[in-house]
Amino acid sequence: MNKASMEAGAFDGEGEAARPPQAPPCTVVIFGAGGDLTKRLLLPAIYNLERMRLLPTRFRLIGVDHNARSVEDYRLSLRESVQHFAKTRGAEAGAFDATAWAKIENSVDYFQGDFNDPAAYSRLRDHLAAVEKDSGVEGNVVFYLAVASRFFAPITLALAAAGIMREERDGSRWRRVIIEKPFGTDYASARDLNEQILGVLNERQVYRIDHYLGKETVQNLMVLRFANGIFEPLWNRNHIDHIQITVAETVGVEKRGGYYDRAGALKDMVPNHLFQLLSLTAMEPPNNFSADAVRTEKVKALDALRFADAKRPSECAVRGQYIGGTVQGQNYNSYREEIDVEKGSMTETYVAMKLTIDNWRWHGMPFYLRTGKAMTKRLSEISIQFKHPPQVMFRDTEVDRMIANRLVIHVQPDEGVSLRFGAKVPGPTVKLGRVWMNFHYFDYFDAAPSTGYETLIYDCMMGDATLFQRADSVESGWRTVEPLLESWKLDPYRNFQNYPAGSAGPQIADELLAKDGRAWNRMTWKPTEERKP
Repeated sequence: MNKASMEAGAFDGEGEAARPPQAPPCTVVIFGAGGDLTKRLLLPAIYNLERMRLLPTRFRLIGVDHNARSVEDYRLSLRESVQHFAKTRGAEAGAFDATAWAKIENSVDYFQGDFNDPAAYSRLRDHLAAVEKDSGVEGNVVFYLAVASRFFAPITLALAAAGIMREERDGSRWRRVIIEKPFGTDYASARDLNEQILGVLNERQVYRIDHYLGKETVQNLMVLRFANGIFEPLWNRNHIDHIQITVAETVGVEKRGGYYDRAGALKDMVPNHLFQLLSLTAMEPPNNFSADAVRTEKVKALDALRFADAKRPSECAVRGQYIGGTVQGQNYNSYREEIDVEKGSMTETYVAMKLTIDNWRWHGMPFYLRTGKAMTKRLSEISIQFKHPPQVMFRDTEVDRMIANRLVIHVQPDEGVSLRFGAKVPGPTVKLGRVWMNFHYFDYFDAAPSTGYETLIYDCMMGDATLFQRADSVESGWRTVEPLLESWKLDPYRNFQNYPAGSAGPQIADELLAKDGRAWNRMTWKPTEERKP
């Protein structure tokens, strides 16, 4: 997240939004050119970057896949995808910017090649050289691996073996690789993948992407903490009772049963998405906002992360699997009835856990994390629950319990921040009511349409790795959950409970917090519901 992108929502002295600089000339090569990720998210993000005038003037896009197809056919398929999936808002809602798309469309090329064929990479090297000569993209290339994880290492190694990843020493030509999740399936595989990739590339060339970090509210978390004097002094165990991080999805496994049944909720979401949110919430202030400074503090937080009972991690985590139910009016089958799922599968579609961070700031204060599929509401949020103030001065009034302040960072779908505090209810007696102050991004900023990938692709073009995971960050996440995975192997039925699709999860998840005298935030909650006492 370079300084320019951080300031994109700021306003200059004339009241106009400060515009980040245009990205330098480059080529984007997408492996997996015909996949869902490319069609649903990557091309709409590139289209939105052009609409924001951030895409390079000299730009080429090359789709790589094994299927034979013409350039014209590929361009048409991308146009249809962008028209269908690109997000627009406000007065332009539903509009398609034909001018913006025309520039991208004219830059699109298609390259047929088998990912496992070394000869394909030699041809790709020659093709890139011809593109550089013809279009003036200066040899700068972003390789986006929108492919199954089994191809991450083979493609990277083959690119290096063909000499494609070689950079100029003076920095006049750069080559970068964006790698999607899952980055490994456990600690050993993540470490092995890192060793393979870093055996042929420098860390500065590797961009391990987590699209959650492209969300405006996630990026705003650092600004909220470190640019506002009212929050950081209270951001510790002395003032905060506990922190909850929730990532809930209404969708089931859909057509991903084959992958999901091997992964489950923990591997799919916790070491990447949830731990990235946690590390940004818990990290110490970096010396500056350079990529390495920020990522070093995030890794320190992850290195100190522990299950609340380190000797018995399975007692600090619960899991469940959805059964038939109704989600927002739509009937759902049980997980075991989904396509490509084993009939007797014990794969969890929900997981919740209690963790602590063993450092000076957070020692002894719990972090509660939960994520699940087929739940009552699509919701991603970070909730900071502050400690109750002392009640001494109110002992002779009708106030029987003080109201704890709560700061809720809404990551999606309604990006913003809410703060709860107590206020006196009008009347002759002292009675407290809950009130909320709410900030919504779209109420204050003319935010551009976004898929969440725009910032990340732009930052990679700019060479800013702040919002991408470093090798040690990935390994720290897997190392933390490794004891729990091992425990589950020994006892597959421990703390496992089904939950109806459309619910907030299994009952045992509520019990995890009830043991501490706490409760999860309601997923159907809205700040406006708590305006009255």
